[in-house]
Amino acid sequence: MKKISQSRVFLLLLLPVIMLWSCQTKDYNALVNKDIEEFRAYFSERFPDVELDDFADGVYAINENAREQWLAMEDFPPYSIAVEEGQALFEKSFSNGKTYKDCFPEGGAVRHNYPYFDEQRNMVVTLEMAINECREANGEKKLEYKKGDIAKISSYMAYISRGEPVEVKVASEGAYEAYLKGKEFFYAKRGQLNMSCAGCHMRYSGRRLRSEVISPALGHPVHFPVFRLKWGEIGTLHRRYAGCNRNIGAKPLAIQGEEYRNLEFFQTVMSNGMHFNGPASRK
Repeated sequence: MKKISQSRVFLLLLLPVIMLWSCQTKDYNALVNKDIEEFRAYFSERFPDVELDDFADGVYAINENAREQWLAMEDFPPYSIAVEEGQALFEKSFSNGKTYKDCFPEGGAVRHNYPYFDEQRNMVVTLEMAINECREANGEKKLEYKKGDIAKISSYMAYISRGEPVEVKVASEGAYEAYLKGKEFFYAKRGQLNMSCAGCHMRYSGRRLRSEVISPALGHPVHFPVFRLKWGEIGTLHRRYAGCNRNIGAKPLAIQGEEYRNLEFFQTVMSNGMHFNGPASRK
């Protein structure tokens, strides 16, 4: 049997340490910056007259007629009642006497801190998840994730966080893996129509689908929650994800499940450098 030299044995033993060191020292934010640049360049070329922050207005950034109607509606925005009710819920005491303020600093103006990757739990945490975890920590039942009180509370927190910059960090191997899963979901085709998020909101952005103009994907997460005229109420981003899945004939996934949280993480990373401006109104 051929003998292995001592130097080769040493290298084999050292290999796991080298690989671990490589993972620990890798600059994951640098890896995603190329994606951000390419993603942004696509929309800059497609809509050269639209400024980066204006993409936060969705379809109203690329369609002048729709924008004029929307701006008129913003004089008395339909989400204003949800914001007021959300404030009352945010300030209401739990049964133990505490409030959401005991969970969230800065009086709740923390929308810009979400989503983030929790290193201890190895998972993406969204604002709506944090709201429910606050409730459970104070002996209260979880709220439904799609609409209702949680959307109202999230709307109030988004409203008082307006103007804060999007700065999602991808600073670890776990965060990068979650980012890549979200990216894969965004570009993967699914459903009876064999469509992807990118297919609609990149390739067909700005085109008409029946009577509606398809919005560009850049900036999608920064204006949620939204009051949709179709819904007649305020709703969360993950409710919209589920609706998109149904529209293409795909089975909606669990609201606030890993897939949708990773998707939100990826999309928000793509919005880095923009500013949060939710809640918003949409058709």
